[in-house]
Amino acid sequence: MYVLRPYTSTLNGRGRTTVDRGGAIRRRLALGLAVLTAAGLMALLSPGSAQAADSYCSGRKVRTLSFSTGSVQIYKRDGYVCAMTVPKNQQSRKRTMSVSVQARGSRPVVDRGSFSHHAGPVTVHAGHRCVRVEGSVGSGSVSSSWILC
Repeated sequence: MYVLRPYTSTLNGRGRTTVDRGGAIRRRLALGLAVLTAAGLMALLSPGSAQAADSYCSGRKVRTLSFSTGSVQIYKRDGYVCAMTVPKNQQSRKRTMSVSVQARGSRPVVDRGSFSHHAGPVTVHAGHRCVRVEGSVGSGSVSSSWILC
């Protein structure tokens, strides 16, 4: 009795039967590779900061530096320090804001401009080094000493 299969079998030169899978494995591998490539591209191209204000930075919140017109939120994860400045009054109008993070021995990373909701996030690799964080909204500002040592 013969059973129909999606494969064809042939005899090779040595009298053994070989199975030709008709490219089914190659098609499945190509499809899997295409899916992985598309997922990787979407992960790279999607904005990492299109989330709620508290989750712009990854990691755990380690400090909040408050000042008269806003606050700087500081997060830490795997040796990286991330900070962002958030105004006290969330309005849709733009105002001058800035945030700066500097690992000891390195130059500061700064985001300064006219923003509606927040300045940053800015991230630096600090390892086990101390960092200095500054932020401002309008005329109010805050500057830390060396922290997170």
